[in-house]
Amino acid sequence: MGQLGIAQIASLAAGGQAKKTDDPAKIKDAAQQFEALLIGQILRSAREGGGGWLGSGGGSSGDSATEFAEQQLAASLAKQGGFGLADLISKGLRHDP
Repeated sequence: MGQLGIAQIASLAAGGQAKKTDDPAKIKDAAQQFEALLIGQILRSAREGGGGWLGSGGGSSGDSATEFAEQQLAASLAKQGGFGLADLISKGLRHDP
């Protein structure tokens, strides 16, 4: 007996009716969101390793604002191409015949 793929198992679990989840726009969006998370983690690590943003200790409101700014910067960078990871992930997830 051969191995079943994840898509086949999901199809069987759904009563034989597989949902179409390989929409290229959804794949691209998910890949960009993933890349934004990675960029955000890099920015957070850089900030935490440096003793404060721009050399200041900052308070809790300053930390919240900085975290929000990092998230927005990461999302913007990912949307503009970022490190190119979103494109690689999108190509890897597409099921082109």
